[in-house]
Amino acid sequence: MEKFADLSEWSPKKMRTLRNNLNNRLASYKTSGDNAKPLQTSHALYGLSEENCQELLKKVTKLLKNKKA
Repeated sequence: MEKFADLSEWSPKKMRTLRNNLNNRLASYKTSGDNAKPLQTSHALYGLSEENCQELLKKVTKLLKNKKA
């Protein structure tokens, strides 16, 4: 998850895109469980487990709320 270490420097648009990708990935985990479609190695979320995605989503959501305020 080191590629997401500097999230506070990301633009709001890029963070919203990441949030949408995370929500889609978590929905895939919810419907398919361990049989969720594997991601390409070039995908930003490649290699993240369901728990990693949930943790990252919390960070992104919190940062987006802080940028709006």
